[in-house]
Amino acid sequence: MDFTEENIAALFGHEAAEDEDIDRLRSYYFKGNVFEQVANDLPLRILVGHKGIGKSALFHVAMAEERQQGKLSILIKPDDIVGIGDGETDILKLIREWKSGITEIVSRKALTSFGLQFDGVRAKLNEYGGKLIDFLQATFKASDYANLQESKRHIIEEFLKSGRIYVYLDDLDRGWQGRPNDIKKISALLNAVRDIAAESKGISFRVSLRSDVYYLARTSDESTDKIEGSVIWYSWTNHEILALLVKRIDQFFGRKSSTESLLKLSQPAMAKHLQDVLAPEFNGRGNWESIPTYRMLMSLIRKRPRDLVKLCTLAARSARTIKEDKIGTKCFENIFEEYSQGRLQDTINEYRSELPDIERLLFGMKPSKEEKRAKLGYVYNTDSLLKKIQNIQQNVQLKFANGKVADAKDIAAFMYKINFLTARKEIGASIERQYFEESRYLSHKFVDFGFDWEIHPAYRWALQPDHISDIFTQLKPSAD
Repeated sequence: MDFTEENIAALFGHEAAEDEDIDRLRSYYFKGNVFEQVANDLPLRILVGHKGIGKSALFHVAMAEERQQGKLSILIKPDDIVGIGDGETDILKLIREWKSGITEIVSRKALTSFGLQFDGVRAKLNEYGGKLIDFLQATFKASDYANLQESKRHIIEEFLKSGRIYVYLDDLDRGWQGRPNDIKKISALLNAVRDIAAESKGISFRVSLRSDVYYLARTSDESTDKIEGSVIWYSWTNHEILALLVKRIDQFFGRKSSTESLLKLSQPAMAKHLQDVLAPEFNGRGNWESIPTYRMLMSLIRKRPRDLVKLCTLAARSARTIKEDKIGTKCFENIFEEYSQGRLQDTINEYRSELPDIERLLFGMKPSKEEKRAKLGYVYNTDSLLKKIQNIQQNVQLKFANGKVADAKDIAAFMYKINFLTARKEIGASIERQYFEESRYLSHKFVDFGFDWEIHPAYRWALQPDHISDIFTQLKPSAD
């Protein structure tokens, strides 16, 4: 295997789906159950998950498939909604502003995507009582689109026949800070799209939100109980992520493999598909001595496809540097610290707007000298975790961006929510790890469910670069 940059990209894909060629993305896209739960004709679907879990990829593939089928689909990005609701504090007026703003944006985008310019969209919408579908159908009927290319003409004809439009709102939590005003705007947006879908039959909204954003909005605004049934939590199992990697590598070598057939295979059977690229065993130390390479990979990613792409890409570059034709133990050991630092920095960048002192908090979780001597740190029961946080708070007052001073239980819940901490149980020589998306209330402030807590393995090389060799002796790989 020659690990050129072109081959690495072709093997593992791009980190960001929106930057990937759509035909290539569709060729290796892993379509699981969540895809069907989101891409349908229901009026409202809210896709919730962490960054890097694949929300944008799902939206891009769904839109491409709909357009291929002659369906009208519209993408709304953060730049499209700048200014909506700014300065408004009354929730009912805020919802009304969002309804007006979104219907106008959808109308303009639908018209301009077919080269149609229409001045006074808002006034014209008012003539139709804000009914988006009626306005668009009347406008398209009155327009001359004979010069459009056949595929676009087909979409208009299909829309005139079915009266269906699919609207995607992606990445809307950009700049989120968790302030009361941020929560109110997200709540108003969700209420607005629900109202529009109810008033204009034929429109389907798909909204993507980070899991922590939705969780805070859901627990702060009682009105969001009306949309809870439309929420789809996006999470992956290790089995699915391994199958995703196999499908990408099979696609590179021209081997045909379907999502359904791969999921039926055992993990050792799937691992055989990887042997053209990855050495079958990872020869680490302690609990990591001669374990299957795929188990090492699954232990170090946070159940996010983007983590897997990053880890494999870095190791492939290392293989090229040391002139290896397969990615083996040495290749991974060379990049663990870089990979870990990247994941820690990603987390700091993503959540600094919510907890300004997050960097001091996370680096404060580094094992102390006493913990290192006792071979502790990284793993805590609830009492020892809270004591660790209280020790950090003696040096820095941790305050959320909304002004709330955080106590130790608030901070523990926050670290679990951002996947810095995972819940854990030991199963023989392996560890079963549970994530926020799977058990969202394990870290409830007033209840101790009896789980231990663990700093995710992905962060440990960044927290302990001076004792890298000790990490494997203290860390157990995840179960299959």
